[in-house]
Amino acid sequence: MFNRRNKLLLLKVLSLFSVVRGYNILMIVLAQYLASIYILAPELPVRQVVFDLNLFVLVIASSLVIAAGYIINNFYDAEKDLINKPHKSMLDRLVSQRFKLSTYFVLNFMAVFAASYASFKAVLFFSAYIFGIWFYSHKLKKIPFLGNVVSVSLAITPFFAVFVYYRNFDTVIFAHALFLSLLMLAREMVKDLENMSGDMAQDYRTVPIIYGVPRAKTLIGIVILGSLLPAFLLTYLFDVGRMGYYFFVSMALLLLFLFLLRRATSKLHFVWLHNILKFIIVVGVFSILLIDVDLVLNRIL
Repeated sequence: MFNRRNKLLLLKVLSLFSVVRGYNILMIVLAQYLASIYILAPELPVRQVVFDLNLFVLVIASSLVIAAGYIINNFYDAEKDLINKPHKSMLDRLVSQRFKLSTYFVLNFMAVFAASYASFKAVLFFSAYIFGIWFYSHKLKKIPFLGNVVSVSLAITPFFAVFVYYRNFDTVIFAHALFLSLLMLAREMVKDLENMSGDMAQDYRTVPIIYGVPRAKTLIGIVILGSLLPAFLLTYLFDVGRMGYYFFVSMALLLLFLFLLRRATSKLHFVWLHNILKFIIVVGVFSILLIDVDLVLNRIL
């Protein structure tokens, strides 16, 4: 009996981790700190950035709000996910909807409480962020294209919080943000192609459902072509150190993406396209280290 209880508890912990997508949150935390060290505040000592309590509070508040956002999104998408992601959905359902909602409110309260340490403006910012996520999940998600744009805007909001904190307005930062935003927008639109079955069953008005798959693919292609511009600028015009190799490889992968997109016809094809974009985004986080491979050692010493 004791072992069964432990296994059930472990499964519920894994279920909650799956619902809040803990692996995504860890990547966002890492990206926020690396962006702060290498891009937003490169002139500050590493220890000053890493042990900055205000930055830590902003990162923690962002993580808590994002986790809560995944929960409320999972709550509204429960029926759709049964069709699009049956295996993940079965794991997610080990935790009751009531418990998920309770956790959602607790996480948001903790986020606002943490933000209060930084400033009252931070409290207002994260309160608006919480409302924005709920409104997107409840209403905006079903609106074609606008839902995709809002989703991307909410996804990059944690980086905007750190950006405002350091007040660094260098052009290179906007180039990084534009590249990331366009990749994420294309990824959201590919997910719409990937999840058409569940979206149609739940009456979601996504671009491929309303305007057809060919037009959705054309729009994705335009977004990908748009992402090549900031990638080119970051490779050849801005000083991003050895991270230029990352953007060069990314441009090659994006051209391959366009080639595969034109020939994609099945859900499996769209899953592969989704994974290509996800790979570029995840590798991009670690590639920030290539801006200056000696930076951390030099600034610590």
